[in-house]
Amino acid sequence: MTAPASNNSLTPLAGHLYVVATPIGNLADVTERARAILGAVDVIACEDTRTTGGLLHRLELHKELIPYHEHNETEAAERLADLVALGKSVAVVSDAGTPGLSDPGFRLVRACRRRGLPVVPVPGPCAITAVLSASGLPTNGFLFVGFLPAKTAARSAFLQKYHDFDYTLAVYESCHRIDKFVTEIVEVHGPGRVICVAKEVTKIHETFLVGLAADVQAQLAKLSLKGEFVVLIAPKDFTP
Repeated sequence: MTAPASNNSLTPLAGHLYVVATPIGNLADVTERARAILGAVDVIACEDTRTTGGLLHRLELHKELIPYHEHNETEAAERLADLVALGKSVAVVSDAGTPGLSDPGFRLVRACRRRGLPVVPVPGPCAITAVLSASGLPTNGFLFVGFLPAKTAARSAFLQKYHDFDYTLAVYESCHRIDKFVTEIVEVHGPGRVICVAKEVTKIHETFLVGLAADVQAQLAKLSLKGEFVVLIAPKDFTP
């Protein structure tokens, strides 16, 4: 069991891993604490060095970046945990939002926890909580499943399995499949199910489509499908 970290400090402690949330679009959403931690840690583990490098440049910060992504995270997690064990302060970030939520981060946190190394969250932006808070759909409970499989049959099976689920379903979806996914919702859950499709949250072209699935499907057909999408599906008996 690790001793509690000094969570109030803006200065990272030696031998600690910091899980740092970064903006999902609007740079003004970066927290004072995130900026301070990123500027003072020894190393930053990041999903894409170009993306994080661009963020650091805009924040006027200069740091050593170590790639940590889906293709190398098993090996890199142990190497980064080694650095923490040697007394280095390490921050882990994703390209946007909170690490570990459908983004790399889990394996590094697990590696540090297994060794009894301190892990400190530096909370901030998260697409799923942002959309839930602004959707008007029930938030007393929700199931977040990240990205569903690419195959239509697998997505339809998921929708059928949770057809009568008592809480809101929350899904990340690719711009390449968002139209097909909404069509599948209409087919499995029916045109009258209430859904929310949110696009480019906190960015210039932020869009929320909320209403009956058939109506949202029609509205979506008129939009550019470029960007990041979050889809919420309300419980069966919910009315807006």
